[in-house]
Amino acid sequence: MLKKLELLLHLARERHFSKAAEAAGITQPSLSGAIKSLEMQFGVVIVERGSRFRGFTPHGERILKWARQLTADARAMHQEVELFRRDLHGELRIGVVPTALPAVTDLTIPFKAHCRDARFRIQSLNSESILQSLENLEIDVGISYLDTEPLGRFKGIPLYQERYALLVAPDGPYEDRETVTWLEAGRLPLCQLSHDMQNRRIVDRHLRDAGAEPECTVESNSMLILYAHVRTGGWASIIPVRFVAEFERPGRLRALPLVDPVVTHTIGLILPNRETQTPMVSKFVKLAERAFPERTTRGRSKREKID
Repeated sequence: MLKKLELLLHLARERHFSKAAEAAGITQPSLSGAIKSLEMQFGVVIVERGSRFRGFTPHGERILKWARQLTADARAMHQEVELFRRDLHGELRIGVVPTALPAVTDLTIPFKAHCRDARFRIQSLNSESILQSLENLEIDVGISYLDTEPLGRFKGIPLYQERYALLVAPDGPYEDRETVTWLEAGRLPLCQLSHDMQNRRIVDRHLRDAGAEPECTVESNSMLILYAHVRTGGWASIIPVRFVAEFERPGRLRALPLVDPVVTHTIGLILPNRETQTPMVSKFVKLAERAFPERTTRGRSKREKID
């Protein structure tokens, strides 16, 4: 039955019968036969049928939820049994919001030191895609914001506090300043991440809270695009401080801490909220907690005045 339930996960991801069959490595008639077999076994209709995939019935949605849980538990069991015979190995799939990418090596390097045979597949995703990918078992762990938008049925483990700076050309605005206020930053032509990114929604909210109406004339889902535009001198960008070491270069760009107020948001791991995790995920969590000893509890963003 477990293999048939796994086929439902393929169908939920692809939303298309032939694509789901291809992803599962079987024919479409085999997929249809497996679904019909499940329906006969449970005595309910699971999939709304037509000339194309229409979705799952209410009964089907409940069965799909169990299929996700049982499949995840089975993977954890197989990996744990495998540990009895050899060292921890396999692929760890990680989804990361773009602004947290500089922190990934702080996690993968110690993990690789403990698990030499481990492999990583790291994807840059927005926060909504991370939750959806966790739901569909397409990634094992997410790295995203914990304190700004609901996590749903997932749990968060705090890692660090994200702070913000204004990235400008060395001869650009505020060249004689050491800090800049959010209101002053909002008066500049900005290039920022696109609106589907949670960081963009955070930055826009804090700019408006400071009384600014941001003028963003370039937006992208790539931090490198923002960096390239700031280098021209025609734009500035509000970025996390952790990106400063990547983008700030003598004679090229300057990063001015944003104050009045200082704002922080919690970045952390996001996991399915269940008792058992795969051994690889459990080890990853333990090493992540050691890698960020300054971890803070999840909560609201911190706002401080600097004199």
